Amino acid sequence: MLWMNMPGKLSDGMELVTPFEPGEIVCAFHDIDGTHSKIRDWVPVMTLVTGCVASYGMFQGSPEEIAASIRKYGKESFPEAHRFAIESAGLSALTQMEWALRMAKRLNGTSDETNENIISAIWQGAELFEDSGEDPEMVSCLKDDASSLFKAYEILLLEMGRDQNLAAAEKDPEAWRIPGSMAFLQTLKENGVENYFITGAVVEYDSSGTPRGTMYEEIQALGYEVGPGKLIEGFVGSSWNEKLPKIEIMKELIRRKNLDPRKVLVIGDGRSEIFAGKELGCITVSRLDVQAERAREIHRKLQTNLIVPDFCNFSKVFFSKR
Repeated sequence: MLWMNMPGKLSDGMELVTPFEPGEIVCAFHDIDGTHSKIRDWVPVMTLVTGCVASYGMFQGSPEEIAASIRKYGKESFPEAHRFAIESAGLSALTQMEWALRMAKRLNGTSDETNENIISAIWQGAELFEDSGEDPEMVSCLKDDASSLFKAYEILLLEMGRDQNLAAAEKDPEAWRIPGSMAFLQTLKENGVENYFITGAVVEYDSSGTPRGTMYEEIQALGYEVGPGKLIEGFVGSSWNEKLPKIEIMKELIRRKNLDPRKVLVIGDGRSEIFAGKELGCITVSRLDVQAERAREIHRKLQTNLIVPDFCNFSKVFFSKR
């Protein structure tokens, strides 16, 4: 049995934000990008894509053609989109694309009260708006555009650094993992805790049920084994067309595995997974650099339990065997 304690003393960079009840941990839900992996430098790409569309409207054509159109604006800065990228970390990429498309309506003068309310709700971390009363045809069109834009974003993400970083990670995985990540995951696994990776990136499966896709390539490059009984028990993500907020993924895992949420650990660097963990009654750990002042401020407001800069001292500070 792995027991999580309230420590008397914290290491440098750690913060206890909201005290928690010490207890057994049986399962852990982990975000990947920014929490365990350094491969994706996604903020500049998200800023470019959402800022460009918010400013100039949706581009037409295939995802490849949309990416080519956006690429031409690569030297422009989009301050509001950059702020949104930071604030929206952890949300589904489809929600982030939707924000850009709705902002384009504001800037071209076609926004209405419902659109403005949804923009505000996305800033606060909301993702699903089925009861908004919007025209179904407009919602369908927006959904299609968000899917195409998401694919264009992924094209740009790969070419603007991810592929180069992936190649480097394949040669030196440790340099591209958050410090202490592998040892932390192994400690959990060795003590009977099942680890699940949960991501806003697309996760697809082949006919045998094996994951595939760009995020899975990154997990493999970093040395994290995925599958029943392995270091990472399961890997769940989004799709190109349908939003799957992390809270819905977590709810389903808790239901399917009949878990007591109080025995579940949620670890991430985005607002969505920390909000979900708090909402479900789990213990939450925010993995944030000391220099990430705005992100730390957001997570304090979410009343996360702990903020840590990495996992180097995490196990010895917080865990004991019972």
